Amino acid sequence: MTEYLIRRVAQSALVLFLVSIATFALIHAAPGGPTQMMIAPGLSPEAMEVQKRNLGLDQPVYVQYGKWVGGLLQGDLGHTFKNHVPVGDILWPTIKNTFILMGAAWLLSLIIAIPWGIYNSTREYGLSDQTASFIVYLGFAMPSFWFGIILQQQFSLKLDWLPLSDMYTMGKEGDPVDLLLHLILPVTVLSLGFLAAYVKYSRSSMLEVLNQDYIRTARAKGVKERGVIFRHALRNALIPVITVLGMDLPILVSGAALTENVFNWPGMGRLFVQMAFSREYSVLMSITIVTAVFVIIGNLIADILYALVDPRVQLGKGGGRR
Repeated sequence: MTEYLIRRVAQSALVLFLVSIATFALIHAAPGGPTQMMIAPGLSPEAMEVQKRNLGLDQPVYVQYGKWVGGLLQGDLGHTFKNHVPVGDILWPTIKNTFILMGAAWLLSLIIAIPWGIYNSTREYGLSDQTASFIVYLGFAMPSFWFGIILQQQFSLKLDWLPLSDMYTMGKEGDPVDLLLHLILPVTVLSLGFLAAYVKYSRSSMLEVLNQDYIRTARAKGVKERGVIFRHALRNALIPVITVLGMDLPILVSGAALTENVFNWPGMGRLFVQMAFSREYSVLMSITIVTAVFVIIGNLIADILYALVDPRVQLGKGGGRR
């Protein structure tokens, strides 16, 4: 297990290194890149060269990359081009806000979807199963921003039951009740997408397991259906679901940009859109790296959970599963 984790961490470090190279190269190759953003317009060629030298933009790209990575390793994400504000001061609060929003939607979806999918697998094509199928199609097909606007029109503008947008009402910052009211609409929008995926995966995975020979053997031995489901089938059926959960973990940090913009939620997804329009490339690079880190962490957690959920999934000494 220890050797496997060391191998995976080494692979993850390599992936992160490659992601950082790709991110830095793409940003510098983009139209209106950092050079144009960091140098004031209208400068004479001589003044422009002095400005480049002061900003370090006269150095080779690989030297600039090395300095950027060195800063990242020391916790320095750089500064914005326009106002020279530390990127960390902008980024870290938005990660917390996104985690609150996405975490609430994620947990609500899990609590509803997995039991519902398991229940539907035992009553295939029943009313509950057909209702879930409708929600799955709806969740996959309906644009989240459109659904959010419809909810705002109905419950905020017409009925005046819930806040229209933002994270807090002005003057009530830090009030948990006010936060809960502001969460209802965006969490409803986001949880529909999670719910659709988790119901589908948990139902199909459980159906596949219930058709296995060892399940038929357990039933033939007289094991009650509840025992068949929870003692024999559930742990194996959860393995594909864990894969999806591990891949969804980065979403808790990266956020849903469209939903955060519709509801004016001060999260990282909304920040990414704003910084893209402002061409604040240092912030965009930091968001990309943070998201990549959480993708890697999500994959590691998913691999570890494999072994915890199903004892048959063993981590071999060579780093593979057996």
